[in-house]
Amino acid sequence: MKKAVFFDRDGVLNVDKGYQFEISSFEWIPGAKRAIKLLNDLDYLVIVISNQSGVSRGYYNESHIKKLHKWMNSELKKQNALINDFFYSTEMPSEEINQKSRRKPSPLMVIEAIKKYSINKKKSFLIGDKQSDVKTAENANIRGYLFREEDLFERVKEILKEF
Repeated sequence: MKKAVFFDRDGVLNVDKGYQFEISSFEWIPGAKRAIKLLNDLDYLVIVISNQSGVSRGYYNESHIKKLHKWMNSELKKQNALINDFFYSTEMPSEEINQKSRRKPSPLMVIEAIKKYSINKKKSFLIGDKQSDVKTAENANIRGYLFREEDLFERVKEILKEF
């Protein structure tokens, strides 16, 4: 079974500017590329789990998300790094409890990735910038960590000491 790190995207891998879909305004969080490279080198799968309600709001469409994700990996490739997969929900926020909802804090996107890649939950964790991300990890029975620091590489190194 494989080990994985699940990242929220906006606010963790890139500066959260609200409804990010344009490459021209994308800004990597300091240390993000180095963190991904380190995890690749340690044989972790790197998987993005992201809420993208901008699609449902009509701000952009799924082709914009896919184009941005492809570009992110082309930038990472320059450092021999890779995000293995991207899972996202286009659902609007809702107070309603819905078993079919993929939107975080639902664990469904994480569960889909665990099944797809035969991931060992005990050796995997999620990093997000919101309590809903930590709740997603809890709901999926993996460890969850908040990221509110300046440098993602340093935070990842700190978390890896627990594994």
